[in-house]
Amino acid sequence: MNGDKMGFCRMEEPLNTLVYKRTHRGDPDAARGIFGIHDCMGQVRSWGFDAVIGVGGKSPDRDHEDIDRRINWIGINRRPSSTKAPRHFRGPFVEFEHFVLLEENGPYLKEHARNLFRYMFQDQHVRAVMSRNLSDVMQKEVQGILRWANNQPSRKARAVGRKASTKRKC
Repeated sequence: MNGDKMGFCRMEEPLNTLVYKRTHRGDPDAARGIFGIHDCMGQVRSWGFDAVIGVGGKSPDRDHEDIDRRINWIGINRRPSSTKAPRHFRGPFVEFEHFVLLEENGPYLKEHARNLFRYMFQDQHVRAVMSRNLSDVMQKEVQGILRWANNQPSRKARAVGRKASTKRKC
């Protein structure tokens, strides 16, 4: 991993970041940090992003309500996955140099990015957005979340909490 001894990754700003609403836990997987294992966000995984911020949507799947409006996971510095997605999947698997999985323990988006929260949940109700398409104020909020996440330990090798269903279709 590129970075210092503390586990921080190199982060050249601004990173073009995919911010999207999640409806369930389990993708990316906790053990390997691979985004797309259930084909979640399909072709969106092919977009030209450098980082991802997954935020719980306000209407998550049953038994996943605790991720509602929270920052659930962050991936910084996208890299090609060593694992190939099955042929029938709509997009590639994606891995990151730095992966932080928070799930229901993450902070509320509104606490870190009031303007982005308003844009995604009140004004525009978007499912996914690229940070370069946002106002300067919201882009700064996104970069602030990434800087915050870069100071959190990367949890790529740690399995977390509940087991995800392997029969999920996103």
